[in-house]
Amino acid sequence: TTAARRLVLLCDVSASMSAHTQVFLSLMQGAVGTSNAEAFVFSTGISRLTRQLDGRNADQALAAAAGSTAHWDSGTLLARCLRTFLDAYGRRGMARGAVVVVFSDGWTQDNPEDVRAQMARLRRLAYRIIWVNPRKAAPGYEPFAGGMAAALPFCDAFTSGHSYDSLAELPTALAGTHHHPRRTGSAHGH
Repeated sequence: TTAARRLVLLCDVSASMSAHTQVFLSLMQGAVGTSNAEAFVFSTGISRLTRQLDGRNADQALAAAAGSTAHWDSGTLLARCLRTFLDAYGRRGMARGAVVVVFSDGWTQDNPEDVRAQMARLRRLAYRIIWVNPRKAAPGYEPFAGGMAAALPFCDAFTSGHSYDSLAELPTALAGTHHHPRRTGSAHGH
């Protein structure tokens, strides 16, 4: 049999994502508890939360996660956080050959060129990159602005994750059956 690929989850906990943070953290806790996933949260800084989310009591695990990072509900520095992740964990092997899932609306205070550069670094290491953006479900949404536009060409799947039903797309994206945004010329999901 083949070994399962490492799953690395990066969740944006900035103010613009606050309506979705609890759901995404619950999903991350389940992944950490059942598949040995690695979990990180980011906004203006990035924190590894794998240990905090590994508890059996969901409420305690989520409270520990929230209490362990100082940058909750702030702005977003996507490029800086990706750079920190790659420098501290990614190049040492955590991202190498992994399936990386980013939960973020892509809004950032960073220069889009910096986001593009860090996503290119992540692309060279990861087996697959899946971006879950709850704003994608909004009528008329187009991923043309800033960080999202810079990141999308490096993603293998782009899903919305705005509701429990839309999160059902995630296992399909993890399995690799979504179309690649770069190959189709559009940023789609179902």
